[in-house]
Amino acid sequence: MKIARHAKIIEIIQAKEVETQEQLAEELKGKGFDITQATVSRDIKELKLIKVMNAHGTHKYATISPEDSFLSNKLVNIFCQTVLYVDHVDNFIVLKTISGSAPAAAEALDSLKFTGIVGTIAGDNTVFILARREEDMKEIVQKIKKMISE
Repeated sequence: MKIARHAKIIEIIQAKEVETQEQLAEELKGKGFDITQATVSRDIKELKLIKVMNAHGTHKYATISPEDSFLSNKLVNIFCQTVLYVDHVDNFIVLKTISGSAPAAAEALDSLKFTGIVGTIAGDNTVFILARREEDMKEIVQKIKKMISE
């Protein structure tokens, strides 16, 4: 059942612009799946779905390309284990990492293709991130804090 549900989730997000977990749950219910929002949340995490900006300026769920998935998973794991804290000033975001881990943390961010990141620069234990706008900076900081707290 889980495998079929995961396949249907991928099919739905490739066919439609799904912006919320609730919207995805409704789509699944419409396809005959008896599902809760909590299950959808777990499925999104297990499938490693990301949110990307669509043509209308809102965000939708998308998959990481299969060839990048294995490497991205490894980099995200390294990121979560090595980033100590995140701070910001204006549109700049600063990550402090365990010594020697900043290049891997920057590579992980680049592979996740967060909307609004202009670029990253990594030293030994510090990553500087330039966000395009203040709104982007706030969203990126929130996502990073969520990633490193889980």
